[in-house]
Amino acid sequence: QVQLVQSGGGLVEPGGSLRLSCAASRSIAGIVQLSWYRRAPGKQRELVAEMTRGAGPTYADSVKDRFIISRDNTKNTLYLQMNSLKPEDTAVYYCHTLFGANNYWGQGIQVTVSS
Repeated sequence: QVQLVQSGGGLVEPGGSLRLSCAASRSIAGIVQLSWYRRAPGKQRELVAEMTRGAGPTYADSVKDRFIISRDNTKNTLYLQMNSLKPEDTAVYYCHTLFGANNYWGQGIQVTVSS
């Protein structure tokens, strides 16, 4: 099993930056795929960014060139650096991993982009 605990959300003005963290309860060094999703009010859950071992990161078109997904295996933590934030980035953000045959999700964290 894996527990994922998120931190780093909040309120930011348009054009600002935030970094989300997702701390895992076990080593992530061997985990093949780590992802960030988001769900905006009234919308379906959207895959924002994904890291797959052995391949480069992938991003939704809406966040490409603004968001950066990264991992620190020494801290067992996944990150999402969000730059040039827009009001349409407002959502609850979730980290996710598939470990074994099971899906694991963080608790979700609110990001609000507003002036």
